Amino acid sequence: MKTIVIGVIGADVHAVGNKIIEYTLNNVGYNVINIGVLSSQEDFINAAIETNADLIMVSSLYGHGELDCRGMREKCIEAGIGNIYLYVGGNIVVGKQDFTEIKKTFSDMGFNRIYPPGTPIDDALTDLQGDLGE
Repeated sequence: MKTIVIGVIGADVHAVGNKIIEYTLNNVGYNVINIGVLSSQEDFINAAIETNADLIMVSSLYGHGELDCRGMREKCIEAGIGNIYLYVGGNIVVGKQDFTEIKKTFSDMGFNRIYPPGTPIDDALTDLQGDLGE
């Protein structure tokens, strides 16, 4: 069974979507480690190390995801989990911006999958299955 660490990064307290993601991933057979809201990069990385996770899924709805996520891949590398899959989604930047540019920014930061606002978790399941070799 593949393990996925999920949570809401930074000073964000949006918990409803986080619970929906947890419920959906559990129902399709993933071992979900939900670190909850108000989580730091270190919280995600430490949970991934402790549980030998295959993937970290970061949510952000309050618009500061770009700031909150900057440097996360480098911290994963420093922690010895540099190859872990990093997913991010939600309202990850402030205001209405071209998603092509947003995707490039997060891709350059080392995220493997970047989802626009309003993406249902079901849309990520195919990516999960492909990336985790299922």
